[in-house]
Amino acid sequence: MPVKLHSASSDDAGDEARIEVVPLIDIMFFLLAAFMLVSLSMTQLHRVPLRLPEAASGTAQTQPPPVQIAVDAHGVITWDRQVVTPSEITARLKRENLPAEARLLISADQEARYKQMMAVLDAVRAAGIEKVGFETKEARP
Repeated sequence: MPVKLHSASSDDAGDEARIEVVPLIDIMFFLLAAFMLVSLSMTQLHRVPLRLPEAASGTAQTQPPPVQIAVDAHGVITWDRQVVTPSEITARLKRENLPAEARLLISADQEARYKQMMAVLDAVRAAGIEKVGFETKEARP
């Protein structure tokens, strides 16, 4: 049986404690927005900063590639933020036993040397990977 603090003849006998829901909803939306912004800002932390070249004929890929190799403006080749050489790329791809139809993405700075790009491409092809894509950004009209 509930305990009543006021007598039945009191004017405010019908008042009960209640929880205001609107401020709680506001707080939940704020927290949701904050977590979304933080998670979006964390998506590019694992990448090497590159200035990608523009391409008008590029198509967007919906799924991330299993392997992504980057070449920066100074010709430094990285894989998962670790500096590698073309021979290390071939050896590592062979160790991972990727199927021949596996996709690989090469991201290169627009100032990267053609020689470095060809070295990476030759290393990938030497490992037996035939599907290679180059990351670009959408051309501005």
